[in-house]
Formats: sequence, C-alpha cells, structure tokens
Amino acid sequence: MEDSFLLFLAVGFLAQLVDGALGMAYGLVSSSVLLSFGVPPAAASASVHAAELFTTAASAGSHAWHRNVDWRLFWMLAPAGVISGIAGAYVLTSFDGDMLRPIVAAYLGAMGLFILWRFLRGWPSTVEHKARHVTPLGAVGGFVDAVGGGGWGPVVTTGLIGAGGKPREVIGTVNTTEFFLTAAISLSFIVALATGHWADAGELADHGRAVAGLIVGGVIAAPLAGYVARIVPPRALLGSVGLLIVLLAGQQIARLL
Repeated sequence: MEDSFLLFLAVGFLAQLVDGALGMAYGLVSSSVLLSFGVPPAAASASVHAAELFTTAASAGSHAWHRNVDWRLFWMLAPAGVISGIAGAYVLTSFDGDMLRPIVAAYLGAMGLFILWRFLRGWPSTVEHKARHVTPLGAVGGFVDAVGGGGWGPVVTTGLIGAGGKPREVIGTVNTTEFFLTAAISLSFIVALATGHWADAGELADHGRAVAGLIVGGVIAAPLAGYVARIVPPRALLGSVGLLIVLLAGQQIARLL
C-alpha cells in the first residue's frame, strides 16, 4: 500500500460526497476498499474512524451551516450512539466481528426495498420522531459502526427515513451526530492500544498513507455534500437512499455467498 495515497484520496472524496449528501456510505465504502487490500477488520475500522474524525467534523459544519440539523433528534441519537460505539470497539478488539455481517446485510436489504417502495408510492415524510424509537436505533447504529468499520449512516438514516422522517433533516442530523460517535470510537481504539487490550494493533501503522488519503479526499468533498443535500428534492433523496442501500446490501450478500 505504499502508493495508495492518491487512490484513497479519490475513494475518500467520492465516499464522503455520497455520505454527506445521502447520510451514509463513507465508512462502508472506505472499509470495503481497505479490506480488499488485506487490512484486518479491526485495523480497517480504526483507520476509517481516524479519517472520519476530520471528514465528519467538516460535514457536520456544512450541514449546520445549511440548517439541515434537527437538534431535538440529535439529542435523541447522540448518547446511545456514543455508548454503544464504545462497546462495539471493545468487542471488535476482542472478537471476530464477521458474524454480524449477515444480519446487517439482511436488515439493510429489507430497509432499502421498503424505502424504494415508499419512493415509488410517493408517500409524504411528515412523521415526528419519538425517543423510544430513535434511541434504540442509535444504539444499534453505533455498535454496528464500530464493529463493521461503517454502518452508522445505513442503519440510522435508513431507519429514520423508513419511518417517515424528512430526508434532508435526517441526513444532516445523522451526519452531525456521527462526528461525536467517531470521536468516541477512535478514543476507544486508542485506549485499547495503550492498555494492551488490542493485541493485533501493530499492523495499524502500516496504513498511514491510506488514512491520509481518506482524510484529504473526504475533507475536500465534505463542504459540497451539505449543499447537495439542501438543493436536491426530498423525494429524489429518498429514492437515492433506497437504491444505494439495496446495492450495498446486495454487494455484502454476494460476498458472503
């Protein structure tokens, strides 16, 4: 991976543009590419979250500037997501997280098809989010994100939009919350490394150029993503989210089979 900076700059740019505009996919896209290079799952997740410290900060600022954030929804998501993200990082550095992939793929495929059905029916998005539904969703999303190197957006954005949330506000809020989740997960990896809990962390230092590329590409794309989410019609965003989720789930299922 010595010549990987430009490759991962392009990957980071495209992944963050999609993530910022649709509320998902940066972690999944980046992790998938890293894993294809033979990077172990825990090292891939740690690398992606290190890059996301920068990209999610830029994306959150962009969405806040364009007034895409529902702060009431933010406070329903953030505490549960952070706590479960820390737990997920602990699990990933202790056990094999591959066992969760079939469950996540099946969930994403079902939710993606449901969202596409809603898009074709043209249902309006006018539901008011309730804490009893949002908080468990944030907990699941935070855990899956840490274990899988990505998944916060697909789980949380898909669930909220599937329940009838307004796409622009959901995407902006989920992206903003992700910065705090990413910071907590990254800190957990650092603690695991410092305390010796993460026995295989030595390989992490071998992927510095890839992480740098992900950071630079993502930070360049992040300001554009908030603007895209603001100007694209909600129904178009709804259809795009559904299609993206179905494609990602299909890719994961094909790899598992």
